Amino acid sequence: MLGTQLARRKVAVIGAGLVGATSAYAMIISGMCSELVMIDVNKDRARGEMLDLMHGASFVKPVKITAGDYKDAANADIVLIAAGANQKPGENRLDLVIRNTEVFKEIIPRICAVCPDALLLVVTNPVDILTWVTLKVSGFHPSRVIGSGTVLDSSRFRRVLSDYLGLAAISVHAHIIGEHGDTEVPVWSLANVAGVPLAEFKRTVGNNIQPLDKDRLFWEVKNAANEIISGKGATYYAIGLAVRRIMEAVLRDENSILTVSSLLEGVHGISGVCLSLPSIVNASGVSGVLELPIDDGERQQLLRSAETIKSVIDGLKL
Repeated sequence: MLGTQLARRKVAVIGAGLVGATSAYAMIISGMCSELVMIDVNKDRARGEMLDLMHGASFVKPVKITAGDYKDAANADIVLIAAGANQKPGENRLDLVIRNTEVFKEIIPRICAVCPDALLLVVTNPVDILTWVTLKVSGFHPSRVIGSGTVLDSSRFRRVLSDYLGLAAISVHAHIIGEHGDTEVPVWSLANVAGVPLAEFKRTVGNNIQPLDKDRLFWEVKNAANEIISGKGATYYAIGLAVRRIMEAVLRDENSILTVSSLLEGVHGISGVCLSLPSIVNASGVSGVLELPIDDGERQQLLRSAETIKSVIDGLKL
């Protein structure tokens, strides 16, 4: 485990595709790791990404960057799992889940064999289900298996609200909870600026802010990925930054609140599934999940989100 030994920070990235490579890029720019290992079934791709990153060595803090096999990930503090199949034309969500579950059943034991004390961070979609799969296959303590969850969705929500309010996104506090997907839940009841609820903030600053159209604003958040994919084929910059932020909270033992996906047991009456709620993230992974005082409508949406995930994992043979 990481404990307080922060001098050597080793990160292994499994999957050198766009998300894995962009996350690695964000990590070396941040200076948060001292060693980075790229691993991919396509060894040429992993080596190419490694070389491209390594050639910027004089512009970042010292970091050892290599490409290799699972044995080279030995003693990593964090293993980022970005490997998996992409959804094919005509393939439904369950088909993708089944294919990626088979991929994870192969790679997770190989990771655990060389990194028995690592924290596993899952980013492959559908992330909540695959976080649960990783937990079951690895046998790790639930605190050490987390998914990127709705960290990116929450950032998108804050960005949309920041445009609406005319403020910097960092000054807006709002969360998306539940599934990273179709049943995600915007927590309007707790969205605020400096502790001031949105409606009250609007009254405070005057009438220069347009009426709050929740449906339109949430549509922008929920459909952000589709808009990006239609324009350039994939999303990777923002999720790379989200991954860097999660890793930073772990490697710096921050006790930061992030909407990562983790196993819920009795929170809002939900158990046995991995979903996103604001959670305390530190060197041990997730050390606590906050049971937000959401309104009844939001709670019902969260329960439906959990039921959706549960119906899928019940069909997996693990």
